[in-house]
Amino acid sequence: MESEHTGGVFDVFAESAALPDTAETMLVDKYFIDKPTESTRIFRIYREVPLHYHTECDENLYVVSGRGTFHLDGREYEARPGMFLCFEKRKVHGFPSISEHPLVVLAIDVPRRRPDDIVFVDPAAGNARTFMARNADGG
Repeated sequence: MESEHTGGVFDVFAESAALPDTAETMLVDKYFIDKPTESTRIFRIYREVPLHYHTECDENLYVVSGRGTFHLDGREYEARPGMFLCFEKRKVHGFPSISEHPLVVLAIDVPRRRPDDIVFVDPAAGNARTFMARNADGG
């Protein structure tokens, strides 16, 4: 889902409300900024996201709405609006449970996170196609 904005001003609440109510994949995202040096996007999490990591970028996540549990590098934290989660590439993380929907997160990835840059700790838990809608439809 690419942003329709041409400027640098985004209404995070309006954009998150426009994300679909359901999805076949674990999450659906929408880019605000998508360039080689960084990507900024929102995503909605629809179901548990098993432990995984990214090989090419540091991730900074801000919880916009919803609640759940966030796992980072062996510890669990409450994910709730206002929480800011920062971690480097190759740090194992995931959302093992969602207690309140919609769980929407603003993500700032440096450098840009390729949509298929995801390695599940348990390869049977998922892959790029089951992780994100843009991967499921070949995008």
